[in-house]
Amino acid sequence: MSVKEFKTPVSEKTVLIGPDSGTDNIIFAIESSCDETAAAIVKNGREVLSNVVASQIKTHIEFGGVVPEVAAREHLEAINLVISQAFEQSGLKPENITAFAATVGPGLVGSLLVGMNAGKALAIAHDKPFIGVNHLNAHVCANYLNTDLKPPFVALLISGGHTQIIEVKSFLEQKIIGETIDDAIGEAYDKVARLIDLPYPGGVNLDKLAQTGNPNAYKLPEAKLQNEFDFSFSGLKTASLQLIQRLKKENEELPKADIAASFQENVTSTLFKKTKKAADNINAKTIALAGGVAANSEIRKKFFNLKDKGYKIYAPEMKYCTDNASMIASSAYFLANTTGSLDVEVFSRM
Repeated sequence: MSVKEFKTPVSEKTVLIGPDSGTDNIIFAIESSCDETAAAIVKNGREVLSNVVASQIKTHIEFGGVVPEVAAREHLEAINLVISQAFEQSGLKPENITAFAATVGPGLVGSLLVGMNAGKALAIAHDKPFIGVNHLNAHVCANYLNTDLKPPFVALLISGGHTQIIEVKSFLEQKIIGETIDDAIGEAYDKVARLIDLPYPGGVNLDKLAQTGNPNAYKLPEAKLQNEFDFSFSGLKTASLQLIQRLKKENEELPKADIAASFQENVTSTLFKKTKKAADNINAKTIALAGGVAANSEIRKKFFNLKDKGYKIYAPEMKYCTDNASMIASSAYFLANTTGSLDVEVFSRM
């Protein structure tokens, strides 16, 4: 059964949460793992009642990436406001909430502490259970928001810090089929974007530029690994660097659009081929995309083309691909990789 017992921190009352709880669960969640301060209220893991995100992109542009100390300070400044706005947007009050949740990892420790401590404080103040959520599982659960998706299915989790193919057997049971052995896909995008002098955030800007280039202009290598479902992007990064260095010597103006398009064709084809083969191996006809890179135009195009071949393809709405608190609330409700305790601590890596 998909249900767990949680205790309230003051009165120690038992609260049932999950799809089989027999009652509506309204989860208030906070996300602060990196450079977005977010709060949301979600009913039964699917119905978004409020979704507030304060982005730090403008702050980090001048640094060309996220500075952990700056990010934590920005979270401190924004956390109370986003919490208030989430309540205001939903029209609900703390007494209407079933439980409070927050991301506990992986992520930047200083940033995670801001959100987790705010969530714990709300739980204690209003005597509601606190649920610590795994950020990676939450990205997968973003596909449950405003959809009817149910396991089993195969998920491709692609973000700035992670690349994984996951067999989602049930709401509670997941198995990693393949993952990156070095750089995550988002890291590879950002590194190549910097090599051709694109501004932060690199992945988004490279995707936009790639749409104007020739994806067959340059042939880049694909790593061959012992586990055919694992990924490696470090060699691709090196090959891209060598290509750019050579082209700079040969051309007065660097063909950035063609480089971006060729790189994007390489990585998206790799992601597509491996994920489809993993799904076919277990006879799965449902595939869900998850994580910030799931917003990439070419990745979505390749996978959604499978719908014509009998596959069901899911991807979160764009606002739920990047870090947000609605996916944290959904994950808390569906229970996988969650901890219901005030003793839970943050963690930076898996």
